[in-house]
Amino acid sequence: MNAEAPIPFPQSGQVPDQVSFDRKELGQILRVYGRMVAAGEWRDYAIAAMRDLAVFAIFRRTAETPLYRIEKRPKLRARQGLYAVVGMDGQVLRRGHDLDQVLKVLEKRLIGPV
Repeated sequence: MNAEAPIPFPQSGQVPDQVSFDRKELGQILRVYGRMVAAGEWRDYAIAAMRDLAVFAIFRRTAETPLYRIEKRPKLRARQGLYAVVGMDGQVLRRGHDLDQVLKVLEKRLIGPV
């Protein structure tokens, strides 16, 4: 028996390697995305999963900067909210705990003045 063998830390409090959107969240996001594509507003998207956040970026054209970013930040779950929609200029358009409510800010832009 080796007395110098390291004792592992418990795994329950371990931080995940990356944050990502689950199937339900992606379904909610893609539902809004599909309506905007059908309206001719959006054309492309990208998904990124990082250590502290997941991002769904929305583009008007492929070679541009994103029009909007839908972000999921688990560290903000207890404070401002897990989800946020961020505009092209970096301004947070809406933040909250319920993804459907947060995504409504994008739908209002589709309905806008005629």
